[in-house]
Amino acid sequence: MFDANGHFSAALLRATLPKIAANNRLQGTPDEYKAIVDGSLTFFGTYSVSGTDLNLRIEGSSYPNWVETNQKRTNVSVSGDELKYTQPAPSVGGPATGVIWKRAK
Repeated sequence: MFDANGHFSAALLRATLPKIAANNRLQGTPDEYKAIVDGSLTFFGTYSVSGTDLNLRIEGSSYPNWVETNQKRTNVSVSGDELKYTQPAPSVGGPATGVIWKRAK
């Protein structure tokens, strides 16, 4: 989500996240927690656009290494309801090319 005031938030979740058998988020098994962490990433902060670069200032993240960092997405384009960019240095190695976000309706 990107708002008109320069703030953004993202919640990226694998569709196959496991349910915690205990039905209590504080009582998962190590394997359940690992699968959840491996399949999810959340982050938020502020953004600005400069030419074809999207500049992100990460204020909080479920991946703590990103907190209080500046990140750049390159080759940004907007067409209709799609935002496309390249992520030069993803948290899992990279680069990730052809990232596409679609406007929610």
